[in-house]
Amino acid sequence: MLKGTGKAYRRSRALRREMSLPEILLWQQLRRQATGRKWRKQHPAGPYSLDFYCDAAKLCVEVDGEAHDRGDRPMTDGERDAWLVRHGIATLRIPAAEILGNMDGALAYIDLRAQALEKSSPDGGGGAPKA
Repeated sequence: MLKGTGKAYRRSRALRREMSLPEILLWQQLRRQATGRKWRKQHPAGPYSLDFYCDAAKLCVEVDGEAHDRGDRPMTDGERDAWLVRHGIATLRIPAAEILGNMDGALAYIDLRAQALEKSSPDGGGGAPKA
């Protein structure tokens, strides 16, 4: 499993206490194993904190609010996603509005993506290929 830096661990711990409403609602479903997989919330990975992470599928799920469309966020999100791909982790970005308005659809989408990643991996659980 990908580990985080000391700073990422501290940030992840703080973020677990400050989750947004869409993150809380999604976490309630994921921890009940709605997708049949084990998930971690605010998982530290390198210098980053992943909203939700499934090690079996090597899948990161990010809940994106409207702030992700402003300023330099699209660029920094892209850099982060590229870093994760280099470390064998795929990122699935889901708009916060989708979580609030269509939880069942969001869970089905997460489940399909995780299944596809698990099946495509030679070891039965891997995301993007390592560079």
